[in-house]
Amino acid sequence: MVDTSSATTQHPNIVFILADDLGWGDLSIDGQQNYHTPHLDNLAKEGIRFSNAYSASPVCTPTRVSFFTGRYPGRIPLGVREPLLSFKQIGDKVGLPPEHPTIASLLKANGYETALVGKWHCGYLPKYGPLKSGFDEFFGNLSGAIDYFRHVDTSGEPDLWEAEVSVKEIGYVTDLFTERAIDFIKRPHNRPFYLSLHHTAPHWPWEGPNDIELSNTLIGKDNVQNWVNTGTAESYAAVVERLDYGVGRVLQALSDASVADNTIVIFASDNGGEKFSNLGGFKGKKGNLYEGGIRVPTFIRWPGVIQPNQVSEQVIITHDITATILAATNTNPDPNYPLDGQNLLPTIKGEAPVTPRTLFWRHKGVDNPALPPKVLQGAVRSGDWKYLKSGENEYLFNLATDETEEVDLKTQQKETFEQLRARYEKWALNLEPYPTCSVGDTRRQE
Repeated sequence: MVDTSSATTQHPNIVFILADDLGWGDLSIDGQQNYHTPHLDNLAKEGIRFSNAYSASPVCTPTRVSFFTGRYPGRIPLGVREPLLSFKQIGDKVGLPPEHPTIASLLKANGYETALVGKWHCGYLPKYGPLKSGFDEFFGNLSGAIDYFRHVDTSGEPDLWEAEVSVKEIGYVTDLFTERAIDFIKRPHNRPFYLSLHHTAPHWPWEGPNDIELSNTLIGKDNVQNWVNTGTAESYAAVVERLDYGVGRVLQALSDASVADNTIVIFASDNGGEKFSNLGGFKGKKGNLYEGGIRVPTFIRWPGVIQPNQVSEQVIITHDITATILAATNTNPDPNYPLDGQNLLPTIKGEAPVTPRTLFWRHKGVDNPALPPKVLQGAVRSGDWKYLKSGENEYLFNLATDETEEVDLKTQQKETFEQLRARYEKWALNLEPYPTCSVGDTRRQE
């Protein structure tokens, strides 16, 4: 067994990389054949990757709430904004409460430097923002999507920020985020650091690094519908390849700074893929609770602690990552805000076997041309069984034999069906209600 009692393993650095709308099969290692992702493939091989990893939601804001808080997103009002609208639509009416502990505030209290580079999407200034929720520094966008070249949101408003000041930069936004992450890593550090690198790639508009003219055609026409209609399978491939290239540069920066051996690197996606994604044969996509909407690539590298070339069947969810980071850094959670996530360290260090999990999802969404029609959905995965509710329709699937969710077993397995439905309904009673006002039902949002 690996000795983890040294000072380096007590307070390792953390680099958490979150992709945006990256589908289950969008990496070469997971079956993508139209383009290559060598750097992410290598990162996955250098540690452990999970074949049953889930996002906490099929859209972006709730999953980010889950990661930041370590809890199911519906525990707070922001988590039922699926997703949060642009500033022009919602202002600072709702966001991640500054008083709520976050992974950043908890690590900061434990002596860590904290930085967020990239997408926030958890509330707008002046009331909300990364610096109000535990991050020492921030460079990125506050809304759910920005143009890769012009750095405007879906309303055409500038959305690139340094701390709490709007800034103008020239460049492809994936590259800008990569460069800022590298700058942070190479800086002298007297304390351990936590860097969240939340790329907007491969979210629409699908503009590769050579597609500046495509971006220019949207000037004066910025809205969700036009952005969703921008791009091709080829430009999507270019977006993902640039993301992969940037991750490779960040990993090289860790080596160049001689901190790679004392840094936990975690990669995940905030939800399932979009129309150009390879969903790995799963049904559904972003915006629904079929496997294609919530099954996401996830892997963790920790040299000397996690053995390489592992593929784990352990079922995990976004807020497990939070609990695992806190455990790995010997950081105590706030007892007033109990975690829903489970510490994965015993499993990924080979000290505990794979264990069955029971996980829950609820999603209603908003009217959006990029998402499935707005309908209340719910799901439970318990062991290999999955209960799924979509509007008035209910299903029971056995994922051990039917990962593509084709065979509804609710009649044949009535007892299991009733048990999971009851567990879902009991769990949902403890969540925030969905907003009843009309705000959030407009079709122009992230």
